[in-house]
Amino acid sequence: MKDAKAAPEDAGDTWTWTAIDSESKLIVSYMVGGRDSENAMAFMDDLRSRLANRVQLTTDGHKPYLEAVEGAFGGDIDYAMLIKHYGTPDGAGKSHERKYSPAECTGTKKVKISGEPEKKLISTSYVERQNLTMRMHMRRFTRLTNAFSKKVENHAHAVALHFMFYNFVRVHQTLRVTPAMQAGITDRLWTIEDIVGLIDEASPAPKKRGPYKTKKENSN
Repeated sequence: MKDAKAAPEDAGDTWTWTAIDSESKLIVSYMVGGRDSENAMAFMDDLRSRLANRVQLTTDGHKPYLEAVEGAFGGDIDYAMLIKHYGTPDGAGKSHERKYSPAECTGTKKVKISGEPEKKLISTSYVERQNLTMRMHMRRFTRLTNAFSKKVENHAHAVALHFMFYNFVRVHQTLRVTPAMQAGITDRLWTIEDIVGLIDEASPAPKKRGPYKTKKENSN
């Protein structure tokens, strides 16, 4: 038997930050990175750059959001946190089945942070449903399989393709159109060929080779 190899020194986990518009279901901004304050600020700065108007924002209780939202938006936002409390169901204990199962939500608390967020609109349900869609569409998020991402760069590329597909190609079940069409970004249904075309346009043109010369001609 061979011993399992130790994880590389630079190995670790990575997270997908996601912002969704609750009306159009459009993924407004996303980022693949760590779960620290630096990544939170980078994510919120990107989100702010993509918005034309004042919005109401709801995040979970992750503490780095507090500084990141204030730094990106200042007072120009109606911001609230939805804090969820989790616990272990009665009788579940620490069984093998519980090892890879999420904890059970035992309660929620809505906390106003800045502006005047409308209480009935304080919700993270849409983005949580999107997180499920992302995990179901990409096997890279499936633990204990050979499809799980081993390289963060490839993981980020896969996430980018997923969100492009989700926004422009996938018809939303309740909207009957794509999120990009609902948001007025495009007036048509895109195809996979359209996405491939964008990749080809962004790729550098191949260098043109000059006429072939013999060794004797090169020496002259």
